[in-house]
Formats: sequence, C-alpha cells, structure tokens
Amino acid sequence: MTHPIRVRKPLSSPWPGADPFLFIAHHLDHYPASDGAQGLPAAQLAGRDAHSDFSRRDGFSTYHSQPVPGFPAHPHRGFETVTIVESGLVDHSDSLGATARYGQGDVQWLTAGGGVMHAEMFPLEHDDADNPLDLYQIWLNLPPEDKMVPAAFRMLWAPAIPLYRHSNDIGATATVKVIAGAYQPQEMGPELVPPAPAPDSWAAKADNDVAIWLVSLEPGAQLTLPPARDERSLRTLYYHLGDGLSVAGQSASGHELFEVDAGTPVLLHNSGSQPARVMVLQAVPIRAPVAAMGPFVMNTDEELLQARRDFGRTQFGGWPWAESGPVHAPGQGRFAKRPDGQIEQPLD
Repeated sequence: MTHPIRVRKPLSSPWPGADPFLFIAHHLDHYPASDGAQGLPAAQLAGRDAHSDFSRRDGFSTYHSQPVPGFPAHPHRGFETVTIVESGLVDHSDSLGATARYGQGDVQWLTAGGGVMHAEMFPLEHDDADNPLDLYQIWLNLPPEDKMVPAAFRMLWAPAIPLYRHSNDIGATATVKVIAGAYQPQEMGPELVPPAPAPDSWAAKADNDVAIWLVSLEPGAQLTLPPARDERSLRTLYYHLGDGLSVAGQSASGHELFEVDAGTPVLLHNSGSQPARVMVLQAVPIRAPVAAMGPFVMNTDEELLQARRDFGRTQFGGWPWAESGPVHAPGQGRFAKRPDGQIEQPLD
C-alpha cells in the first residue's frame, strides 16, 4: 500500500501554496497594551521602519503602518484573499466604498477580480491588556475566465462557521474549523457545511472540491481527516504550531509542510506537550499559467503590464477615504458596510 505522504519539507514563510493556492501568510503578533488611541505606544516604535517593519522585535511587527499596525491602501487584481482572524481585530476599507471591522474568529472572503484597493489595519482594542493578533491570509487564484470579475467581499462571521469536535478515549480534543468545503466527521454523522464563499470564487463551484480547514489538537488528541471527494484534488497540510505531531504515523521534524494523497484518510496525532495547529488546504487545481508581480496575479506578462497600466490610470475606482489606513473609533463593534450601504453584523 502506498504511503499517503507524498512530500514533506520544512515550513518556510510565507507558506508556499499548491494550485490554486498561491501562498499563505500567518501573522502571529503579541502586541502590548495600546496608547489609548488603538495604536502602539511611542516607546514601542523607536528604531522601527515606519513604512516596512517585519522585524518581529519584541514579538510583533508593525508592517507598513504606525502607530496602528497594518497594511494601508494597496491594490490587487486577478485573485482572492481569504483572511481568517482567530484573535485581534481588522479594520477593512476599500475602493468600492465598503468598510468593516471583523475578528475574534471571523473570516473575510475578498474577490479582487478586475481590481480593488483595500486597507487592512490592526487596531489595538485594549489599553489595559495585551492585544494578540492571530491572523491567516490565503491567496486563492482565479481561473482565466474569472480574472476580471467585479470585485466583491463576503463576511463569514464566527458564529456561522461550523466547528467539529472529536474527543478520544483519554479525553483529549481535536477541533476542525470548517471555513470552506463540507467536512465529514469520522463518526459518519451529518456533514458540517460552511457558509458560501464569494460567488465568483473557484471555491463556489462544488466540483472544484476546495477545502480550508483549521485543525487544532490538544496534547494527546487524534483526528482522522476524511478523504477528498475528487481524485484530482491536491491536499497540503501546514503544521505550524506545537512541539510534536505525527502525520499518518510519521513524526514531524519541527514545523513542516506535508503534501498528502487527498483520496486517503490521514491520521493526525499530537504527540507533544503543547497544543498543535494544522492548516489544511485542498482543491482541484486550475492548471493555468501564472504570471505574478506583487499585488497582481494574471496568466501572462502582457496581462500584468495591462494591470499596472489600468491601476495607474484608474486607481481601481480611486480611494474614497481621507486616510490611507482608516481605523474605526475605539469601542466600535464588529460589522460590515457594503458598497450599497447595507449593514451586517455577527449574531453572537
């Protein structure tokens, strides 16, 4: 019998993706108490590059903004971002006139399509306690026929995202956050079906077998991942938190990437003393040429050049906000305001 692990290698940053996933970034920042205005105290900013700080000094980076860390206005074309915020907050603003504050388990699914500018800022909520940020951003490609679809975003609020729990005979629990792709529990109970992704996404078509599952395992916990529905699917496991994990009986050597046979059930076991976390990404590949340059992902170099020209000419609709990195007022709860003015909020 062929072993289900096809490739394993040390995990680099950002994490490399398998078609149609382009790459994955995990931001795990331990921000201190704020300055009272949702930013970092001046003493914490000394010696940092105000425009590009990925230093992780003192356990955090400020990225491209200070005193509120984050990513001010920048363009995208030709792909999607899936932003998963396990802790902390994100303030979103875009060139469509939409805005949002989300976090604490929420997910935003943004289709850049033909072009959008957006800002992703990380306001520090607490001035009397630390402000940890635990955020993943996945870049998911679009097929050639959907590269230029209208930009749009969808909020997947935490209460609507299924969470599967499995406890073994020693009481250790594994959980699966089902962000995309229905999950079949190993007890063969009802499938857990997540909210629909953005409508023009590769994940919106069931035949593409897209899955995004975030797996957490307590020490001693075990979980068997169900097989994919389509034999064409590629499945990658990213073991990135914890001090001991075995995948299909093979012990990880540090944090590793595992490419596995998507058609075979795979047993995960946390053999360490700390909680472990694994990101599972799966899909039928697009199998189209990829031409990428910074914030643009197209199929040809000519299309990349056109993207640069279009952005220079139109700014993808322009920037309707007074600041490049807008931040909502302290105390603002989670919400989303769409380009048409419609407001939605999580039903916590």
